[in-house]
Amino acid sequence: MSLNKMSASLCCFNLWSRDCDRYVFMLSTHVVYKEGHNFSVFWVLVSVLLGAIAMLCKEQGITILGLNAVFDALVINKLNILEFIQKLLRKDKLLESAGLLRKGLLFRITLLMSGGASILYIRWRIMGTGPPAFTEVDNPASFADSLFVRAINYNYYYSLNAWLLLCPWWLCFDWSMGCIPLIKSVSDWRIIALAALWFCLIGLICQALCSEDSYKRRILTLGLGFLIIPFLPASNLFFRVGFVVAERVIYLPSIGYCILFTYGFSLLSKQAKKKKILAVAVLGILLMNIMRCALRSSQWRSEEQLFRSALSVCPLNAKVHYNVGKNLADKGNQSAAIKYYREAVRLNPKYVHAMNNLGNILKERNELQEAEELLSLAVQIQPDFAAAWMNLGIVQNSLRRFEEAEQSYWTAIKHRKKYPDCYYNLGRLYADLNRHIDALNAWRNATVLKPEHSLAWNNMIILLDNTGNLAQAEAVGREALELIPNDHSLMFSLANVLGKSQKYKVAGDRTIFLKKVYEHLKTTSHIANIFICFNRLCRHQCM
Repeated sequence: MSLNKMSASLCCFNLWSRDCDRYVFMLSTHVVYKEGHNFSVFWVLVSVLLGAIAMLCKEQGITILGLNAVFDALVINKLNILEFIQKLLRKDKLLESAGLLRKGLLFRITLLMSGGASILYIRWRIMGTGPPAFTEVDNPASFADSLFVRAINYNYYYSLNAWLLLCPWWLCFDWSMGCIPLIKSVSDWRIIALAALWFCLIGLICQALCSEDSYKRRILTLGLGFLIIPFLPASNLFFRVGFVVAERVIYLPSIGYCILFTYGFSLLSKQAKKKKILAVAVLGILLMNIMRCALRSSQWRSEEQLFRSALSVCPLNAKVHYNVGKNLADKGNQSAAIKYYREAVRLNPKYVHAMNNLGNILKERNELQEAEELLSLAVQIQPDFAAAWMNLGIVQNSLRRFEEAEQSYWTAIKHRKKYPDCYYNLGRLYADLNRHIDALNAWRNATVLKPEHSLAWNNMIILLDNTGNLAQAEAVGREALELIPNDHSLMFSLANVLGKSQKYKVAGDRTIFLKKVYEHLKTTSHIANIFICFNRLCRHQCM
């Protein structure tokens, strides 16, 4: 069909941004062509720019350039892929008759490929000229020694993604950590899924290349292109990815699925005698998917619902049990949290974060022996796990093994230089050992790294007060209140120092007294100290 001006638009492809936890819309990419060899280079470059912006949201965005090329070749130029391949194999010099050079197609595809290569190079440099590091639990198949095991499991992952497109019922926020056991033998019944996938794909590809109907060839090729090209970055073919299955990577391929589904429905509707039944079936599928979408959206509104919904889908996933346990622990249900943390450790004996959190709960329940065993195992598995080293030090301090506790604290600080909480706990250890200077230095380091660290400030004031350094305690207290003006515990400690220093004549100090007393009547049980403060204030006012 001849037109004076042809316009093609690939609009609003949704990408999931893991960091932002929301959809990021890939802006519409417009490529404008005119009859003959005239076209707008500007819009081709704009599409490259928008592809780069999309990749900033998610790596998958780069595939929009491939989709543009497919759309350009098949829809705008109506290129016959089979005819082009045949002429290319015969080294036919008249490739223009196959549509490659028609309307500047080759030049536009070259622009898209050059832009894509430039974007990938920039991304490669930003990543430090190397791939990101992943662990075996993230993608077990990619760490398999056998090429056969890797290949067969990659293909099984493809079939799972295809099934999620057809029937999005098994949805899970994380598919790692043993969620999908590896296929290690051809006797595994899951091989059937691979055979079904490739049977369907090969059938569609043959129809897309060999059909005598040019319209059918274009539709099928376009649908397959939109189905396969956006999925390539997640295929493990070019580089190792850090996941097994991820729902976000099938958002763009769903465009191709919708094209193929719609075309298949149109063919059935032409041949079916009872078209109403077919229409009802399609509407039923649509309604079920809408209901599933609404249910899944409601699950994402609550961490508890999201994590618990994964238990039935991936019961072997240690991370699922870990997240359920963490959610329960945050709500104060420690007994239930322990159950899920233990299951996470059972499923993955090297899950150091589950060990650390379980050790913390056991420490709070004064089950110190088991807590020490778990935390010691965690730092053996991951020697640079700073949080586990600090928690191990707290347990060792409670067991009065002070030298080991000090060593654990310093090891934690070695692996995490800016660790105010560890300095705070180190200061507590030194205070227990009457090493007052070391304790003050440790707490000072904590406040330098985290100026709003109320506990460190308060401990400094109390230690200076108890050792008779009232002037220094007052200076520290005033410095702390400048940074944290509404902290009632600091007001209380400073007021005690001012009372011992008999500084009642300054109106600001009396205000601190009264404000401190008011706050602590609501939030603390230090009734005796409050009466002492009232007594001192009243004695001063009666003088």
